[in-house]
Amino acid sequence: MKQAIEYELLHEDKKTGARRGIVHTPHGDIQTPVFMPVGTQATVKSMTPEELKQIGAQIILSNTYHLYLRPGEKIVKEAGGLHKFMNWDRPILTDCGGFQVFSLSDLRTINEDGVEFKSHLDGSKHFFTPEKVIQIEEDLGADIIMSFDECCPYPSTYEYTKNSMERTTRWAKRCKEAHKNIDRQGLFGIIQGGFYKDLRKKSVEDLIQLDFPGYAIGGISVGEPKEEFLDILRYVTPLMPKNKPRYLMGVGTPDYLIEAAIAGIDMCDCVLPTRIARNGTAMTWNGKVVIRNATYERDFSPLDPECDCYTCRNYTRAYIRHLVKCKEILGVRLLSIHNLYFLTKLMERVRMEIENDNLENFRDEFYKKYGYTKE
Repeated sequence: MKQAIEYELLHEDKKTGARRGIVHTPHGDIQTPVFMPVGTQATVKSMTPEELKQIGAQIILSNTYHLYLRPGEKIVKEAGGLHKFMNWDRPILTDCGGFQVFSLSDLRTINEDGVEFKSHLDGSKHFFTPEKVIQIEEDLGADIIMSFDECCPYPSTYEYTKNSMERTTRWAKRCKEAHKNIDRQGLFGIIQGGFYKDLRKKSVEDLIQLDFPGYAIGGISVGEPKEEFLDILRYVTPLMPKNKPRYLMGVGTPDYLIEAAIAGIDMCDCVLPTRIARNGTAMTWNGKVVIRNATYERDFSPLDPECDCYTCRNYTRAYIRHLVKCKEILGVRLLSIHNLYFLTKLMERVRMEIENDNLENFRDEFYKKYGYTKE
């Protein structure tokens, strides 16, 4: 049977492991490397699907845990699946809810069968097994779905991480066995193992044996120092299959996105652009702009002079600062539009630089302008 998800490699940067490709899905092709906006509860906060298309978003994420709790996966299924429910006809990825469940450290209990947890909404008890998670994700109907994993906290002991990684592999096998819609949904395995290279290697090897159509790196970008993040990223990515999509979970700062692409990652996601927008912060080609600051009170220039998004074409820093200070919803919307557009354009540039075998040079130039230091 034809797989729902297929990867096409177009070009590899001659100097690095960076790669330019296409992920083919039932709802369209994804040009990679790509940043994927997060719509946790079937909406990217403050954004309409039409605005996301205008920005150039190719794929968005939704969250299994949150949609299971409300409105419930059965309601979404009755609506015709997530695509119809949220009026989005491009690809969707649903994460497995593992990160959310395991972040409820005082409200959950893990055993071999799965995880019992209390809802953060009303305290009601629920139980996620790998099979239950697959059933929920099949009802939601996303193009790419994730196997159920355990995300270790940082730091964790070797023994805890080893047990967690091995359980994640066993759960991945159960997810693969439970998954039936292989022609409509691609199930990705999630590599775990914390910050122990031998465990990461073992996780990759065991998951490859299960032959998933794509693989994700989980459990990094969870609060560790940047040098540890880069060390594991650069170690694990080359071990992943070259003929399948590589997904790094939970990454959304410009430097991490560029480093991920250099390492050979195809897909990244994060709530960051809309979250910092709600806090009054913009990402620009010359660094972060904290628009709340008094220095922008009489600044009648665009948010980012190098940007041609809707926000930067039509509004000034002074006006956006006024909206944010007054807690007007439009301020959050304008910053969200800009931040998502900025990351979309950044990844377009990354794809171009890969084709020109110039991504490392671009990174160094970008870091100087943005105020980053190269690790």
